[in-house]
Amino acid sequence: MTFLEFRAVHKQYGDHEVLAGVDLSIERHQVVTLIGSSGSGKSTLLRCANALEPITGGQVRLDGDVVSGPGVDLDRLRRRVGMVFQSYNLFPHMTVRDNITLAPRKVAGRPRAEADARADELLERVGLAGRADYYPDQLSGGQQQRVAIVRSLAMDPEVVLLDEITSALDPELVAEVLTIVRELAHEGMTMMLATHEMGFAREVADLVVFLDDGVILEQGPPEQVLADPVEARTREFLRTVAPAAGGTV
Repeated sequence: MTFLEFRAVHKQYGDHEVLAGVDLSIERHQVVTLIGSSGSGKSTLLRCANALEPITGGQVRLDGDVVSGPGVDLDRLRRRVGMVFQSYNLFPHMTVRDNITLAPRKVAGRPRAEADARADELLERVGLAGRADYYPDQLSGGQQQRVAIVRSLAMDPEVVLLDEITSALDPELVAEVLTIVRELAHEGMTMMLATHEMGFAREVADLVVFLDDGVILEQGPPEQVLADPVEARTREFLRTVAPAAGGTV
């Protein structure tokens, strides 16, 4: 059964249509990678999945429930759908532990001790044990992005959205973040991620989706879309990112 579904999803900003009727079905435990040029609609589609951006047409469904439009319980939706942003979005005046436990305590109502224990467990898992009392500016970019991933996982989401999470990192820090995502994929976490890391997409994705000018131009398994694309526009895009793809993990 389809777990996360976009039905004829449109998104407009004034007269500019960013998403022009997107249809996409994602199964539970599937890893879907969104690729495409900047401005193609990748980030907007992710943000529509957990209602950070309200859609202007169509429907988004999660496990059969409509999660777009008026009347959606946003707190419940964001407990089920985690998101990790390109720019970390950590609160600079809060410790790592407080950044991670804020939503579990305030939104999910978990006791402080339980939230703290879960944060410590997750930090150890991503190699950041002992950093709980640090502030974000005491961490490297890669460490901050790992904290951002932990913050999302602390809510025990059913699906995680990742928006170009390595694009703000120095190249030597990319691998440490992608290692965490790779582990989540192997554990069966349902994920939808926008990335320019073609080598990584080839490794972890079950489905690669190529967006161009707000529409899905091509989708399929990575060995087809990335190695033998049908559409000329897909081939053109992959030629532009081929040099970078050679350096991915």
